[in-house]
Amino acid sequence: MADTLICARWLITPTQAGASPAVLTLPDAAVVVDRQGTITAVGPEAELAARANIGTRIRLDEHILAPGLVNAHTHGAMTLLRGAADDLPLARWLHERVWPIEGALLDEHFVSVGTQLAALEMLLGGTTTCADMYFYSAAAAQAYLSAGLRAVLALPVIDFPTRYAADVEGYLSLGLGVRDRFRDESLLSFCLAPHAPYTVSDDAFARIQAYADELGLGIHTHLHETAQEITDSERRYQERPSVRLARLGALGPGFFAAHCVHFDDVDLALFARYGCGVVHCPSSNLKLASGVAPVSRMLAAGLDVGLGTDGAASNNRLDLFEEMRLAALLAKVAENDATAIDAAQAFTMATLGGARVIGLGAHIGSIEVGKRADLIAVSLASPGMTPLFDPVSHFVYAASRADVSDVWVDGARRVQGGQLHTAAGLSTAEAMAQWAPSIASLAEQIAAFRTESRR
Repeated sequence: MADTLICARWLITPTQAGASPAVLTLPDAAVVVDRQGTITAVGPEAELAARANIGTRIRLDEHILAPGLVNAHTHGAMTLLRGAADDLPLARWLHERVWPIEGALLDEHFVSVGTQLAALEMLLGGTTTCADMYFYSAAAAQAYLSAGLRAVLALPVIDFPTRYAADVEGYLSLGLGVRDRFRDESLLSFCLAPHAPYTVSDDAFARIQAYADELGLGIHTHLHETAQEITDSERRYQERPSVRLARLGALGPGFFAAHCVHFDDVDLALFARYGCGVVHCPSSNLKLASGVAPVSRMLAAGLDVGLGTDGAASNNRLDLFEEMRLAALLAKVAENDATAIDAAQAFTMATLGGARVIGLGAHIGSIEVGKRADLIAVSLASPGMTPLFDPVSHFVYAASRADVSDVWVDGARRVQGGQLHTAAGLSTAEAMAQWAPSIASLAEQIAAFRTESRR
């Protein structure tokens, strides 16, 4: 039962999240991983290399070793809609493109193919965990297990019928059935996902909250993504969406919301009081012209904040390196303060912050003894990565997903030297070849639907 010793020129890991995160930086460092995928030691290479039970030694002499990135909000299967609904504001994006396409084409096969494609993209880009909110959760679960990516499946609930379910009880029954079926899979966990306050009624929220309390599940939703959402809520309910959710009893430590662009002092105080988490999606918020979330104020209020890509239909890239960099740069401009969000804060949001938001902070998000070995190595070999003065700053501001050379999920090496090895034993080329006919067929159907809908 020999352990694996992973040695790197630099090791960086958050040890504390929040407004003033602590990031440990170690030169010539090593990590010991046992056969069960647990981190058993972290420290100087010279010290750990003397261990008698080391069986495999992996040397990454010109690399930064870091925790795997956490994509805390995405819609994996929507990778098939990459580029199908560009350059539209959110309301038109949903009503004119996304919902009509889903209404015509969405099924288990669509979700299986799209999620497989998303999982490959994320693994190769250094993302080891995602929180995926989408329909046909069983197909998504199987896709993530096949790829070997850790996932929180956010089981969708929405007030209107879709090809997936006819009503709220149907969504809940299907989602909880998936949870029961896959609950023993170590790479999968679950939460309930009312789509948004504007698509879920008070009665539906009550049903969701009852199940969440009974089963110990978290709740994930879209919230305050646009200013119009707040205006509509005040007109219909005479209160902001966050205030409505508090009144309904939905807010709590297991509640995390994506976007939260239009947060004021009331919203910040509510989230701080109830211990809720936020997922900042800078690229999607920019592309849909939703706005810039007040992230530095969220952190100052004591909120856990993670990063998300949203789906590829509203971002086009499932790239946490891009989200890290944007999160830091946007905050500086929004606050007119170059210190508003620094590299350590952006790095922590992409790792431990995201893990805490989705309920996995005790297991992943940092390189610590007792945690799961979700790790990535970033190469320093390219001209764009030279010279290096501060590994954390380099990781956030200079590195890209193309620099990711190696990825481990739960101790299993899923990317080696830039080459993918899925849990199903497929390389990148083999996986793409396997799914290419389905991708091409679905892409043709989407293109035909878009053409017909414009006539």
